[in-house]
Amino acid sequence: MSELKIGNIVTGIYKTGKYIGEVTEERPQHYLIRVLAVVKHPMQGDLHSPKDADVLVFHERRALSFREQTNIPKQMVKLYDKEVPDYQHSLKEAVEKAKKELTENQTPWAEMSLKMYASLEKDYFK
Repeated sequence: MSELKIGNIVTGIYKTGKYIGEVTEERPQHYLIRVLAVVKHPMQGDLHSPKDADVLVFHERRALSFREQTNIPKQMVKLYDKEVPDYQHSLKEAVEKAKKELTENQTPWAEMSLKMYASLEKDYFK
C-alpha cells in the first residue's frame, strides 16, 4: 500500500464513526485528519459494552465536527476518490441511516440510542 500524502482526501474510522477528511499531518502510527463529512455516525452508549443498555452510563456519542482534526490509526485510513459531500447534509444522512437501523432493532439499547439521536438532532440541526 502506498503511503498517503498531506492533502489527500481519505475515509477514516474513528471509534465507531466513519468520516471523509483531508490528511493534514503524518505521524508514526496515525494520520491527522481534518473532518469534511460524516459517512457513519458513531454508535450510542458505552464503547466498552457495545449494544448493551444495562451499563453504568449510557453515553451520547457525537459525530466529529466540521474541520475538527483527529488522529486516526494508519490502518483505518483509505484514499477516497469521489466528490466530498457537504458536511451538514452528510451528517443528516448518517443520523437518518443510524435511526432507521435502530427502529428495526427492538432492544432496550436501540430505544435508548434513538432517544440520544433525538437529543443530538436538536443540537445538530437547529
